[in-house]
Amino acid sequence: MKIIAGGVAKSDVADTLRPLLNEGDTVQVGTDMDAAALLRSGTADYYLGTCHTGAGASLGVLVGLLGSERTHTFGRGLPSEADIRAAVEAGNVAFGFALDQVQDVVPLLWAALDAQRQG
Repeated sequence: MKIIAGGVAKSDVADTLRPLLNEGDTVQVGTDMDAAALLRSGTADYYLGTCHTGAGASLGVLVGLLGSERTHTFGRGLPSEADIRAAVEAGNVAFGFALDQVQDVVPLLWAALDAQRQG
């Protein structure tokens, strides 16, 4: 699985995610434009974007290029494990959340993405 980390706290997302990854999985720090191109081409699997609100700049370009049916924002509220799992199961490939929630959201989001892959 290849994940792109973007937005204001992209390095924090990548640093939090790396120790959780399985062998062969990667996380790349990039921009939302990079992520959109990689997701559209199938070169990347998911995008995790952060901004101050978790709803605006973290996903704006991706909503425009991928469509709202493939993107999900958790906004300012701290999502529950069930909310995260539901967003993954709905087929979203790009997720936005607030930069102050990286430590809480990233492990739960990774667990849901990994479980989705394993069926």
